[in-house]
Amino acid sequence: MSKIKKRLATTLGLTLAVSMTLSACGSKDASDTKTTGTPNKPVELIWYTIGTPQKDVDRVMTEVSKYTAEKIGVTVKMNMLDWGDYAQKMQVMTASGTPMDIMFTSSWAFDYVQNARKGAFTSIDELLQKNGQGIVKALDPAFLSGSKVDGHNYGVPANKELPAQDVWRFNKNLVDKYNLSLDKVNTLESVEPLLKTIKEKEPNVYPLAVDKSFMPYVPYDYVIEKMPMAVKIDNTDYKVVNILDTPEMKQSLKTMNNYYKAGYIPTEAATLSSLNDVQVTGKWFMDKATNQPFADNLWSASYGYPVVSKQASPAMIYNWSVMGSMQAISANSKYPEKAMEFLNLLNTDPVLRNMVDSGIEGVHYKKVGEDKMENLPDSKNYDMPTFSLGNVLLTYKDQKDPENKWEEFKKFNDTGIPSPLLGFNFDPTKVTAEIAAVQNVKEEFWATLMTGTVDPEKFIPLANEKFKAAGLDKIMAEAQSQIDAWKAANKK
Repeated sequence: MSKIKKRLATTLGLTLAVSMTLSACGSKDASDTKTTGTPNKPVELIWYTIGTPQKDVDRVMTEVSKYTAEKIGVTVKMNMLDWGDYAQKMQVMTASGTPMDIMFTSSWAFDYVQNARKGAFTSIDELLQKNGQGIVKALDPAFLSGSKVDGHNYGVPANKELPAQDVWRFNKNLVDKYNLSLDKVNTLESVEPLLKTIKEKEPNVYPLAVDKSFMPYVPYDYVIEKMPMAVKIDNTDYKVVNILDTPEMKQSLKTMNNYYKAGYIPTEAATLSSLNDVQVTGKWFMDKATNQPFADNLWSASYGYPVVSKQASPAMIYNWSVMGSMQAISANSKYPEKAMEFLNLLNTDPVLRNMVDSGIEGVHYKKVGEDKMENLPDSKNYDMPTFSLGNVLLTYKDQKDPENKWEEFKKFNDTGIPSPLLGFNFDPTKVTAEIAAVQNVKEEFWATLMTGTVDPEKFIPLANEKFKAAGLDKIMAEAQSQIDAWKAANKK
């Protein structure tokens, strides 16, 4: 497998007020444009994707383009935007008509559902039938059925783990150095003795590494990812509540604030866009990540030192995990059919998939078996987030991975527990202005609350006062009405 299986770095949701301008783009059917390329005169596809920009991305794309030009008559220009900047930059560029063909979208970065409804993406129903049959055959049907928006597909989901499960990750070098036991690690509160030890003995290390995208796990299913309204997982009444008013979130934010005051959390956490530099240098003890089978092996191979993890939540299938990593074709793409041909090849051809994922064989990695690889020193110049790039099950395994790794992935997918709102997509049409206003309030308070930077007992009431003035109650009432109708229609 490739170098990095990074956490699904949660970023702030899309500002709908800006994305409203996308309606001017108009969602178009892919059959409108028939422009094609040939090996002699390939067309260039412009691809925007998420992740820390890599030094060798252009070098790798030159090799990718040689391969794809011969195979399907296209070359590829990849543009990487950093984790914390991706959603905001993409919404501005898309609204302004910046040329692009393929773009990363998800439930948590550059919101898939809302952008599909606003016309940013091409409907790919016909394209999947014409140019994407390999994708259809490769994917678990739950990915395509679960990512429909108003009955249509607008993005190609990555074939990866289907459930979402949070884990606490630990730098094993520090665990071993101080002979720390992880046996009792389960809740956020349970790690305090470990953090205290690291704070005292390793002053240059972040005991709990969090950035501005961090959110504590609480047992709720968010109506809109990263917005403060949710339904409790184990309740059958589907009641929509303000997540900041729940006892679970209040307790978690109180704990985070205590940890912040104790110096366990970076002082700049609320403004940190990425922890990449910290992870590269190993100057961290603990963080939170999204799990997959044998993830510890992959993180360890990526960072060059051992990483171990402990479960922090159940494995559940949410809308946002089904839509957790997707590639969409721009509504303004000049080459939608060629874009789908490329995505189909990316998701079915191991040579292309591993080149995009791991770089150039002999430069960034070497093969140590038919389907296993080992990183070379230059891998640090091309360390990609595998989950975001397509069919994970095609990527080479790490040499420490068992032969049955992909069978275990399928078992993991089969054991996922459906969340209460799986299959429900909120329609914001009646409350678009209120959502934009609430989003502005969220920008003001969310990161500082979630990272423990401010006292929740003081700032939750301040945030809620502004949320109420912005129209959160109206949004929640509309959400409750839609959920009640959906629940009745689906006999929930």
